[in-house]
Amino acid sequence: MQTSTGKREWRLCRDGFGDAIIELGKTDRRVVMLGADLSESTRALWFKEKYPERFFSFGIAEQNMLCAAAGMALAGLIPFVSSYGVFLSGRAWDQIRTTICYSNLNVKMAGAHGGISVGPDGATHQALEDCAVMRVVPNMTLVVPCDYHETRKATLAVAKMYGPAYVRYGREKVPVVTNEDTPFELGKALVMRQGGDITFIANGYMVSQALDAAEILAGEGIEARVINMHTLKPLDREAIIRAAKETGRIVTAEEHQLAGGLGAAVAEVVVQTYPVPMRMIGMPDSFGESGTPEELLTKYGMTAEKIVTAARSLLNKNGETATV
Repeated sequence: MQTSTGKREWRLCRDGFGDAIIELGKTDRRVVMLGADLSESTRALWFKEKYPERFFSFGIAEQNMLCAAAGMALAGLIPFVSSYGVFLSGRAWDQIRTTICYSNLNVKMAGAHGGISVGPDGATHQALEDCAVMRVVPNMTLVVPCDYHETRKATLAVAKMYGPAYVRYGREKVPVVTNEDTPFELGKALVMRQGGDITFIANGYMVSQALDAAEILAGEGIEARVINMHTLKPLDREAIIRAAKETGRIVTAEEHQLAGGLGAAVAEVVVQTYPVPMRMIGMPDSFGESGTPEELLTKYGMTAEKIVTAARSLLNKNGETATV
């Protein structure tokens, strides 16, 4: 799939989640929604408005909400729980690990407001560690969609599979880089742009930034492959190994702590199978702060320009591997 970085539409990923759960509520009466006092923001409220008898509010009590979801799953329902990612992955991690994942229960989690682009809400609300703590738990499926359409598809997809799943999406509008017909399969990375000189592997908002970076480099005669690694677990190891062998250099980009996230997951595969030079773009072991999304993404280096800089550090003028 070759994607242009021309003028794009911008939409909310959380609207994709909201539209998907309405669709699920219509087609499957086993689907129920649980909220933790943030349902308007996460778009869980859309489900409540359509199917009030299948919506359950728990207030600011994430641990209780996850335990109730476990019981509902044991009763044969398909519970979706929604809150900010920092609260689900932080406050309720023990319930997710021991109550849900240990028993491989069919609970679906929507972690909203992921990443630094949450903006003015500041460090306490910016989920920058959630992918790391979710990725490490056995039986968990972890998805970080890149735009409205992919969030909708990811939500529908996790409803069809059996077992725990966590879908992470942000607060702000992001560029729409896929469409209704773009393929989506859990555990299968999507090549958004072909290239043989270097590979960019990204997820979430950083997919659009990787595409922009590839366009910049194309003007210099460097062709970058862009891989949308929307599923962080199970990881598409084959796509990573193929990229390492065919392009010889990899830059990862994520709106998450560098420790334990996408870059770390890709590096684990690369070092075990086909070692190549790598650079990683993400949060540099720091808490966030208040500011506009653009200010924060720029300050902490999660931009197309930083991806370009990382790529150039792996290349010399002739497009060959740098010696330093």
